[in-house]
Amino acid sequence: MAELVDAPASGAGTGNGVEVRVLFWAPNARKRVVSYNPRLSKKPAKAGFFVGFCGNSDVFHQFSLQRHPTLFAGIQTICWYFCWYFAEYQHLIQQKYQQMPLNDRQINNLRPSEKPVKHSDGGGLHLFVSPSGGKLWRMAYRLNGQQQVISFGAYPAISLAEARLKRDYVKKLLATGIDPAFQAKQDKASKQAADANTFRTIAEEFLAKNQKEGKAEATLSKKRWLISLAIGDIGNRAIVEITAREILVPLRKVESQGNYETARRLRAVVSQVFRYAISTSKAVNDPTFGLKGALITPKVTHRAAITNWNDFERLLKAVWNYQGSTETRAALKLMALLYPRPGELRRAEWIEFDLENAVWTIPATRAKMRRAHKKPLPGLAVDVLRDLQRHTGNRRLVFPSTQSAERPISENTMNLALRRMGFCKDEATSHGFRASASTLLNESALWPADAIEAELAHQGSNEVRRAYHRATYWDERLKMADWWANEASKLLGKTND
Repeated sequence: MAELVDAPASGAGTGNGVEVRVLFWAPNARKRVVSYNPRLSKKPAKAGFFVGFCGNSDVFHQFSLQRHPTLFAGIQTICWYFCWYFAEYQHLIQQKYQQMPLNDRQINNLRPSEKPVKHSDGGGLHLFVSPSGGKLWRMAYRLNGQQQVISFGAYPAISLAEARLKRDYVKKLLATGIDPAFQAKQDKASKQAADANTFRTIAEEFLAKNQKEGKAEATLSKKRWLISLAIGDIGNRAIVEITAREILVPLRKVESQGNYETARRLRAVVSQVFRYAISTSKAVNDPTFGLKGALITPKVTHRAAITNWNDFERLLKAVWNYQGSTETRAALKLMALLYPRPGELRRAEWIEFDLENAVWTIPATRAKMRRAHKKPLPGLAVDVLRDLQRHTGNRRLVFPSTQSAERPISENTMNLALRRMGFCKDEATSHGFRASASTLLNESALWPADAIEAELAHQGSNEVRRAYHRATYWDERLKMADWWANEASKLLGKTND
């Protein structure tokens, strides 16, 4: 049955055309009412349109036979088409409407219901709203014929834009045959490993390795101090993420204090940490490489040393007449007679000295080159050690500090003693005794240069040559040690030991 009603007469509103009410019977149609939804149409309707089912044949025949049978036949055909279309395809239209992309306003307006609800954004991405109100991004995909689901995180921590980027990333993985869930586990493990492998952690491993390799404690202490200068800025950063720009920050801080040499050494130690990380597969590059030209080059200053016999005589007499502590006076005497490295002498232990055979064996753990080094002891040096043994022979260290028997005197202790004797820092230092001996021994032309280098424990680049120095020049070194001590005695004259 169909009824045509004039719009103004029915109160539908002027200008809206004719309101069409169609009621007819269709034997093959589904037994339900289907209403037209204006939101699904791109254009607004010009007439109200209602479709239903009715068995009132009297009205149907009256309209079709008595008034406008031709017009009604056309309307009947159109209505039959719409009835069938909505009955058959309404579920598809509704599904398409529901799959329209989401937006933030819609997501914020979503409210939880008694059961979990999925709100699709397209491409498998959907927002899973739980009854508790949680909103979790998920993506459904198929891999090897099986349905899989991967989670991206909760909204709004993961925004709509971020969720879509993750969806596109998953699609790229699927296109290359990679399981997104497996890749997500790998990425998470890599992130955890990166977070664990911070600069601080790798630096500690590096120092522990150096210690196991037998590096001198003085060297380790200096490296720890240098690394501590960088820990505040990059210590907690994942080592694979640290850039050259970040490393430049602590370097500039050190430079700003005028410590150019310290900044240069800091860069070198940080580079060592990165190279260790690369060797253990915890980093892929050393960002300090590009910073070499960024630092201020320090002005090279050589350690002060006396290199002529007249001034050396004045120095020896001042040392032998020094009125300071017994340990400091003995240390300076042995520096003049044996010219070792100050650190090797200051940390010496009584167990290293064989006074009966007149040999001092510096262990590899304390030697700079990590090799045991033997030095012949001339008679004058043995006398100094025997006299000192009466004061500190019951202790482990030959030159214990006045503050602690387990700590040696510092290099600064000997340098301060030289200042009290009247030698400024540009004239004489504890390390300068080595330069004095090297210069004066070479100028004497009595001893092979290789024998002098072997006595100074200088390390050459050739392994065979180093072994040759230790084995072949021992006799020359014995004679050279006695000659040097005799020359010192001559310069001292009648000065008592």
